[in-house]
Amino acid sequence: MATAANSDAAPAKQPRRSAPRARTEARREAVLEAAMSVFGSRGYNKAALTEVAERAGMTHAGVLHHFGSKEKLLIAVLQYRDGDEVDGVAARGQVEGPAFVGHILDTVDANTQRRGVVQAYAVLSAESVTEGHPAQEYFRGRTAALRAKLVGVLREFARDDVADGELVQAANALIAVMDGLQVQWLLEPDAVDMPGTVEMVVNEIIDRLASGTPAPDARAIAESLLAERE
Repeated sequence: MATAANSDAAPAKQPRRSAPRARTEARREAVLEAAMSVFGSRGYNKAALTEVAERAGMTHAGVLHHFGSKEKLLIAVLQYRDGDEVDGVAARGQVEGPAFVGHILDTVDANTQRRGVVQAYAVLSAESVTEGHPAQEYFRGRTAALRAKLVGVLREFARDDVADGELVQAANALIAVMDGLQVQWLLEPDAVDMPGTVEMVVNEIIDRLASGTPAPDARAIAESLLAERE
């Protein structure tokens, strides 16, 4: 069992980053921000590291020094977008449990103010389905991890008799809504309320899982309406 620290002991000092290390992290973050913008506007295949370097205020060789290759830079950009630690650039805090629902809604709202980030994700995720794309494994793993996390979060709202398969379907539906809305919003931002639509879907999913109300049979309802009009 751990014991309490001596109250007279001096508090431990937090390690401070050296000036060279801080400068290196700042340069890497500048490259990541520049690459996110370039990959988002041009797509991975058409993006040039020379343009990334120019936007980051360094040379092409400098970009390669920090990230090694275009492929490694792409993966680093995607990890950076998700808030993971990347080559010394500190990770952002992760949200767990039921609070993750609020985090989703906050993120969607924030995304309406960062078109470049949304564009980069939409373009690169679509490109990743092509054979041999360097980010394919990343997106496959990211989707699987997000699905698993959402299943765990939704389980906390659901009745005990809700099957795991239904939670997986709910998680897949929520991921599809968020990703699909981003594309619609990029094409026609004035016609798409991303935060409002995602919140509506989240509320409907949680309400159904919590109440145990069976899903309506859309096909049967449609056939009934058609029969009434004949």
